[in-house]
Amino acid sequence: MSTLAVAVTKRAPVATPSPKHGAAALTATRRAVTYIEDRVRDYPEGPVTLDELAAHCGLSPWHLQRQFKRLMGVTPRQYDEALRLKRLQAGLKTGTGGVAGATFDAGFGSSSRVYERADSALGMTPASYARGGRGARITYGISDCPLGKIMVAATARGLCRVILGDNSEDLIADLEAEFPAAIELRRDDATVAVYIKELMRRMAGELPHAALPLDIQATAFQRRVWAELNQIPRGNTRSYGEIAAAIGQPGAARAVGQACGSNPVALAIPCHRALRNDGNLGGYAWGIERKQTLISSESRLENRKKKISEKKA
Repeated sequence: MSTLAVAVTKRAPVATPSPKHGAAALTATRRAVTYIEDRVRDYPEGPVTLDELAAHCGLSPWHLQRQFKRLMGVTPRQYDEALRLKRLQAGLKTGTGGVAGATFDAGFGSSSRVYERADSALGMTPASYARGGRGARITYGISDCPLGKIMVAATARGLCRVILGDNSEDLIADLEAEFPAAIELRRDDATVAVYIKELMRRMAGELPHAALPLDIQATAFQRRVWAELNQIPRGNTRSYGEIAAAIGQPGAARAVGQACGSNPVALAIPCHRALRNDGNLGGYAWGIERKQTLISSESRLENRKKKISEKKA
């Protein structure tokens, strides 16, 4: 059993509200419990914040935290995490999507404390990429999409390649060229289905549900650029120069463009939001037409959202 699975199975059960407390306190706490449970089940994009929960229950964050802990024996955050760990445990038992897929589906993301406790020997380490993926076991899937075809490849740790193209044969050839020394390249559409579903949402311009776990090699500079790309709001773009300035290297616009071009995971890292300094689209590894379509889809949805907000105001 993996370290991650052991951590889940050792988790203590969560208490239920005690009836000896006041009716108002019980009602508010039950509202909070129901809200957390619904969020974890239907929209697992990350932990429910205390401010969000307090607004839903009509209490101050301090009062809700104190009342919840008194009745439940745990804080709202601990209750939320317990439910996500239970969801993670179920995902691990089914085996669909591997550890990384189950972690993402439970709403933890690649940076969570739970994922970091996973067995360090799991999947492919970044160093293996420098050797053509030596020692890696990679599962991939291919699906039709509005931009042609999408291939998603992943190790047990997370996504290692996302490619857009016109036909399956070229996508498979690209993957084989990227990881010539991998122990295994195996197609299993069901295993990576959770990733494909999320990437298709992003392709349509929707906001991400959660951070996708990644297993990619990058220099320190590339990681800074890619992290900054993820900070660009949906429906917006930034020039290479603006991105360079944002990471504290205003003279590195050209290097930023190269970092965008080397992005191995289309959509998971939104390099399509980066433009040349003159405002032109610049390059895109998967075709300028696809880049324009992605930018237009995001802009259209963001404008629609603004109009709805204005009508409600």
